[in-house]
Amino acid sequence: MLFFQKISRNEVLYATLLSWFIAQTLKVIITLIKEKRVNLYRFVGSGGMPSSHSSLVMSLSTAIGLKHGWDSTFYALSLAFALIVMYDASGVRRAVGKQAIILNKIIEDRQKHKPIGEKRLKELIGHTPVEVLVGAILGIFIANIVI
Repeated sequence: MLFFQKISRNEVLYATLLSWFIAQTLKVIITLIKEKRVNLYRFVGSGGMPSSHSSLVMSLSTAIGLKHGWDSTFYALSLAFALIVMYDASGVRRAVGKQAIILNKIIEDRQKHKPIGEKRLKELIGHTPVEVLVGAILGIFIANIVI
């Protein structure tokens, strides 16, 4: 029980999870506005505005900086972690999404001549640099409110 009592008072973890939750909720709202339909899958889905990965890691990093100091080793580690995650979101995962678009086009073209039983690949995987930036700003904002 002591574990649950202590973890429930962890402000850094609270800020981090809250930031992720708000980013995912914003994806549902933005999809509702853009597509004029409720898509609850967006709450757990990857990709799109804002980047919840970026929001989560920047909230974590900011909360650690506020709690332990900007010159602490903890902050340096968390910032390095955040930069790697954001680089991956806008680089590797974005490239995977572009490949999925091309593969889906190939499948679509083949389907016109011959039926293929392939399921469409998920295309919305990575983030644009703007989506990563907005997610990072959201994370910093939430951590500053919570800590």
